[in-house]
Amino acid sequence: MKNIRYVIGILVALAVVTSCRKDDLLTDPSARLEFSEDTVLFDTVFVTMGSTNHQLLVYNNNDKRIRVSTIKLAGGSASRFRINVNGVSGTEFHDIEISDKDSLWIFVEVTINPGSANLPFIVDDSIMFETNGNIQFVKLVAWGQNAHFIKPTNFVQGLPPYDIIQCTGNGAEWDSILPYVIYGYAVVDSACTLTIKEGTRIHFYNNSGLWVYKDATLKVEGTKEHPVQFRGTRLEPYYDDIAGQWDRIWINEGSVNNSINYAVIKNAFIGLQCEPIIDDMAQKNITITNTRIENMTGVGIYARNYKVRATNCLIANSGAYGGAFTEGGDYVFTHCTFANYWNSSQRQTPTVYINNFYVDKNEIAQPVDLVNCNFRNCIVWGTEEQEIEPEMVNGGQSNFLFETTLIRVKSNFSTSDASHYQNIYLNNDPNFKSPYSNDFRLDTMSYAKDKGNPAYVTGAAIFDLLGIDRTAHLPPDL
Repeated sequence: MKNIRYVIGILVALAVVTSCRKDDLLTDPSARLEFSEDTVLFDTVFVTMGSTNHQLLVYNNNDKRIRVSTIKLAGGSASRFRINVNGVSGTEFHDIEISDKDSLWIFVEVTINPGSANLPFIVDDSIMFETNGNIQFVKLVAWGQNAHFIKPTNFVQGLPPYDIIQCTGNGAEWDSILPYVIYGYAVVDSACTLTIKEGTRIHFYNNSGLWVYKDATLKVEGTKEHPVQFRGTRLEPYYDDIAGQWDRIWINEGSVNNSINYAVIKNAFIGLQCEPIIDDMAQKNITITNTRIENMTGVGIYARNYKVRATNCLIANSGAYGGAFTEGGDYVFTHCTFANYWNSSQRQTPTVYINNFYVDKNEIAQPVDLVNCNFRNCIVWGTEEQEIEPEMVNGGQSNFLFETTLIRVKSNFSTSDASHYQNIYLNNDPNFKSPYSNDFRLDTMSYAKDKGNPAYVTGAAIFDLLGIDRTAHLPPDL
């Protein structure tokens, strides 16, 4: 008898618990879910390329748990969007429970199929939620963009995968009608000139780049209103300032008469790498004007025994060097700013490094002539105590000169040698307007105001990077 009473007691308790669990489920048809956003918006996504994940939070702010009978993409299997619920991918899910005062993660991606539109176009869909007969929707919207896609066709051991840009006659031209999306390396082959017209956008996938090969030429013809842009393939705002998304622009093997005007090169490993194979200095040259090279995990400009003429350029924020000018060469920088406020990792290197040697296979420094490395009306500044490092060996020319230039150095660093330092401004903060937000304009009270030498306000330096006439107010700002 006692055992029977015991069993009955357990059954009654179980019934009470079961009844409570049933009562704990909210079945009111007026109950609603809440969402972290009512529209999941994707910025421009290139056709055929998957997007990044966007996250949608679904909230149950009710006092009881709720069962969502259906979660599905309204477009079904034909939708260009994809969703993941509770770690499972699909287009439709059933009987998903959310505890009271709890939430559910949904991850959304999109892939857009090729179309005929040159301009960005919109694709959309929605996620439908049915709870106790109550229907709710979250919109999904993406901007799609057709593009010229360059994919590798050559796979050679020891070289990155690459494709050779097709030249008609001796030239190829890229315009701004559609952007260019590059996987691997796009190669400007021997004797070919690639001309990139104003407003053109070039986007590089991970580890990709542009390779200007032997006797080839690169001509970038941007304008102040429509600069040429080199950047990664991710266009979401989060990626605007994420360094290391692609590899580099690589100019080597004696490519000739290269020029870059009004370009923005950003978010790579190395912005611009210039190096020779042959020894004829006249055959190895580049002119860079009115260009921003910024946010590199490695180096802004890396040059080996090259000839560079740069005017009105901003080289900003690199994990190692803003400029590394090595193994000799011939360099002149006029009205350029090297500013390094890199904060994505610890930096222990100067913004500008110069040397006149190379290191052979036996780890011995071999001298090479540094014909010139001149900085005129420039700023070299950053967050390190020492932002320049000339390293010279005997046996080769060592002609570097900082002239009428603001530099940051340690207090014990000697600048007394007039052959290398003339009319320089030491350790005076230039007071950029907002350097951690990539605004390197000078504040109205900047020390660099009116400190320049008017003799260098000629040619491309007459107008600054923003198009302001320097001759209207002399002496010019650094």
